[in-house]
Amino acid sequence: MLNRMELLKILCAAADANSFRDAATRLSISPQSVTRAIQELEQQFGEILFHRNTRQVQITAFGQSLVEQARQTLDSVDQLFQRNRRSASDEISGRVGLTAPHAIGRRFLVQLLVPLLREHPGLQVELRLEDEMTDAVSAQIDIGIRVGMIRDRRYIARQMAKVPLWVVASPELVANGGAPTSLDELQQRPLSALIDRRSGRPWPWSFADNRQLMPDNAAFISDDPEAELEAVLAGLAYGQVPSYLAVPHLRSGALLSVLEPIAPPAWDLFIYRPQRGPVSPRVRLVFDHLLAQFSNVELFPEQP
Repeated sequence: MLNRMELLKILCAAADANSFRDAATRLSISPQSVTRAIQELEQQFGEILFHRNTRQVQITAFGQSLVEQARQTLDSVDQLFQRNRRSASDEISGRVGLTAPHAIGRRFLVQLLVPLLREHPGLQVELRLEDEMTDAVSAQIDIGIRVGMIRDRRYIARQMAKVPLWVVASPELVANGGAPTSLDELQQRPLSALIDRRSGRPWPWSFADNRQLMPDNAAFISDDPEAELEAVLAGLAYGQVPSYLAVPHLRSGALLSVLEPIAPPAWDLFIYRPQRGPVSPRVRLVFDHLLAQFSNVELFPEQP
C-alpha cells in the first residue's frame, strides 16, 4: 500500500498528464499503480477526482482543488529537507565529544586534530582525558580512544594499531645491577608501580604465557603513566611501559629494553563510537580522520 505522500505525488502527475498511462511513464510505475492510487484517494475523500473514458481522463473541480493543496504540501516537505540537508560542500560545524587516555590525548590527539580543526573552524572539540572507560551517554561522548578490549555491544569499535608493552630502564640503572634475565631477577630490581585509579591497587605487569608480576615494594608509585615514565627515565626504577611512550626514548638511547623474549602479546588500540542513531557528518569526519591517523605505523610502531 502506498503512503499518503506517494498518493499525492501520483495525483499531481496524473493532473499534469494526458492519461494515466502518460503519468505512469513519467513516474516509472505501471498504469495500474496510477489507477489504484487515484481510486484510493477517491475512496478516502469520497469524491470523484477524474472523469475517465477510453481515450482520456479529465480532472474534476474537486480534483483540481485537491491538486493545488497537494502541490503546496509537497513543496513544503521539499523545502523542509532542503533547508536541513547538509551537502558535501556545506560547512561542517558543531560539537564533537572525545575521550582518550591521558598520555594518548596529550601526546597525540591534539596535534592530530589541529589540521582538521583549521580546515573546519566551525568544529568544536570537547576533549575529556580518562584512563578508564567513559560512559559515553552521560558524558555526551561521540568518539572514544581506548587501549585494550572493548566488549560492550553498545559501541562500534575499530582497531587502529598494536601497542606492545616493554620493560625498560635507564642505561645507568641496567649497568648498575646488570640486565635481568628472568622474572625472579626482575623482582629483585627497583620497580615502578602504576595505580589503578578505580581500585587503588597497582596494575600487575604482564608477560608471555599469561604470567604476571606484582610490583610489590615498588620504588616509585603513581597513577599517571607519564609520571611513571619520568621516574624510569631518571633511573629510579624499571617500568613496564606502552610502546607509544617508550619508542622515542628507546630510539634515542635514553632507555633500554629488557626481557624482550617474554614480552606479553601486544594490546590493541581502538577507536569507538556509541551504536545509536545516525552518525552526523561532523562525527563521521573526525572518526575517519583519527582512524586514518592512528593507523599510521610510523606513529605507533611495533618495534623501536
